[in-house]
Amino acid sequence: DALVSCHRHYKSRPTHGIGRFKYLLPKETPKKKKDKVQMKEINVGTEYEYGDVNIQMTSYDMCLVEHFAQYVHKLCNRLSIRVNESYAMPTKTNEVLLLEERGSKMQLDAVLTTHQRVVQISGLSSTFAPILLEIIQSSQPEGVHLLVKEHTEADFKSRLKSRPELEELLAQMN
Repeated sequence: DALVSCHRHYKSRPTHGIGRFKYLLPKETPKKKKDKVQMKEINVGTEYEYGDVNIQMTSYDMCLVEHFAQYVHKLCNRLSIRVNESYAMPTKTNEVLLLEERGSKMQLDAVLTTHQRVVQISGLSSTFAPILLEIIQSSQPEGVHLLVKEHTEADFKSRLKSRPELEELLAQMN
């Protein structure tokens, strides 16, 4: 009779944390505020190797330039070219004004937004550079302007948005 009985003696007892796993996870540290972006030392390069090189892509179509920048980034990774960073530049807005036939009144015709992405690479050998540029140019989509140049301090400064009201307040404090 004892073999046939199906009495479960544990059913009425508490579970005591069965299934809890929070204590197994590492404790999360509170997120720190991001520090100001510091400029790194610019790699000049050698006779056989380029230093820091910026591949700049500009277009009016954000989706197109975003995907092309992603393609260039993956291509450089696949060809074992070190990518320092990949970032977006501030969007520029241009207004196209139309001058009427008779009169001096300007009429707003269109608003053009220019999107720019930059992939910064380093350690590109001078013998492999033309091959890389040919691959990038052959797969360059229509409407995307491509510019390859050495990284300068002016490029780093143009990346950051100017905040005139903050600069004004700092000038008043000093």
